Amino acid sequence: MTSLPDGGGRVNAVPLTKSKGRGCLGRRGSPPSSLHRRHTRQGLAFILPCFVLLGLVLGFPMVVAFVNSFTPLWSRGLSGFTIDYYRRLLQDPIFLNSLVRTVYFVGATVALHLVLGLGMALVLNSAIRARRLFRIVALLPWTVPDVVAGLVWGWMYDPLSGILNDALLRLGVIASPIEWLATPSLVMPSVILADVWRGYPFVMLVLLAGLQAIPKEEYEAAKVDGANAFQEFFHVTLPHLGRMIAIATILDVIWQARRFGLIWVMTEGGPARSTEILSVLAYRQYFKFFNFEYASAMAVVLALILVVVGLPYVRAVARRA
Repeated sequence: MTSLPDGGGRVNAVPLTKSKGRGCLGRRGSPPSSLHRRHTRQGLAFILPCFVLLGLVLGFPMVVAFVNSFTPLWSRGLSGFTIDYYRRLLQDPIFLNSLVRTVYFVGATVALHLVLGLGMALVLNSAIRARRLFRIVALLPWTVPDVVAGLVWGWMYDPLSGILNDALLRLGVIASPIEWLATPSLVMPSVILADVWRGYPFVMLVLLAGLQAIPKEEYEAAKVDGANAFQEFFHVTLPHLGRMIAIATILDVIWQARRFGLIWVMTEGGPARSTEILSVLAYRQYFKFFNFEYASAMAVVLALILVVVGLPYVRAVARRA
């Protein structure tokens, strides 16, 4: 609505109409999104090489492994499909032992990652001096490659020159050196300890981000209500961290089930298959014994398990998108 004077000096209200595709003053709106379509095509062209590379590096081996688990692809081609390799898995005590070892390893490492990561996140989120420096130091283990971490921890566990036995002997805790990586009852806890040091910073980082997103007003309101530190943790901190804890746990389970380098460098799955998780067993069957089809079946089973574990994370991300 606008006001225009008439010839007699009076002011008349004249309504303004808005036509399709025009502004209130009759100007045409933005032109058809040809520029947007051009930018979209350019963006797709830029990311196309990345998708092609992922298809070659990840997609092609996945398809080959899946097909190879049903038929000797390299010798028979796409003929003679069978599920005998999967039947063999269910009857193989070595595979079943490896499955149990995988559950043990993943369950222990993920639980310890979560406990240590949450504790460190709470400490690094508090008002301590040199907080930035401590955050950098706490993240350093995550930057160490698996192979390097395995070598370092292997040297520390060495029965003759390792720092762990030397420290325990000096303190009088043990009377003689311990074969940490050669004793079946001790080797898995030893590997788990090394992996916890290597992997906890990821969980710590995720939970630290969640802690920083909690409104400070809720802690202030809890203090006004007379809540102590434990009540604040259970009634304010944990409810807000529930989603981040679930995401960190799911991703950590996936990565721990795929762990290979650290275990292979430290023990190669031994002694007596005490640390032979599924990733190590599949590697051994494929590259040591050349049982390509059987190893492919193991890899497919592991992949299916991880897909089931990762579905809640994918659904959560899809809902947010």
